[in-house]
Amino acid sequence: MNPIEIRLATIIDLEILRKLSIQTFTETFESVNTAENLANYIEKSFNTKQLSTEILNVNSAFYIAYSNEEPIGYIKINSNEAQTEPIDINALEIHRIYVLNPFYGKSIGQLLLQKAIDIARNNNSSMIWLGVWEENKRALQFYNKHGFVIFDKHIFRLGNDEQTDLLMKIKIQ
Repeated sequence: MNPIEIRLATIIDLEILRKLSIQTFTETFESVNTAENLANYIEKSFNTKQLSTEILNVNSAFYIAYSNEEPIGYIKINSNEAQTEPIDINALEIHRIYVLNPFYGKSIGQLLLQKAIDIARNNNSSMIWLGVWEENKRALQFYNKHGFVIFDKHIFRLGNDEQTDLLMKIKIQ
C-alpha cells in the first residue's frame, strides 16, 4: 500500500470533505438505516453551510487521510466549547472518524486515531472521548482494541430514529 498522508483540512478542502463525509457515512450506515433517515441526517450534517461552520470553528479540526493524493478517510476532533457534550473542558472529543470501505483493515483508522492522541498529548488533554452507536460492532471492537472504555451513553438522532450511542474514553498519559 502507498504511504498515507494526513493533512489538516481548511476551508479550501470543503468540497473534498463534504463528498468524503457523505460517502463514508453512507457506506457505513445505509444497510442498517432507512434511506429517508440517512438522507435527512446527511442534509443536516454535511451541507456546505454546516461543514463550513465546523471547519472555521477554532475549537474543531478536520484531518483528511490521503493515499496517492486521493482522500480515503478523515477525523474531526473537538475541544473546549466545541465538544458535543459537556464531558470535560480539558478533554478532546473525536466527533467523527470514517474511512472508505476499500481501506478497511489497512490501519487508516489507527493512523487517524493516533493523530488525535498526538494532538491530545500536545494540548495536555486529560482524555479523549467519543460516542459510538451501540450497534456498530466493528467500531466498538476497534475502540476496545485501542484501550477505550465505556463510561456513559446518550441518544443520537438519525432522522426520526433515536439510537443509543455508547460514550467511550481513554486517558491520555
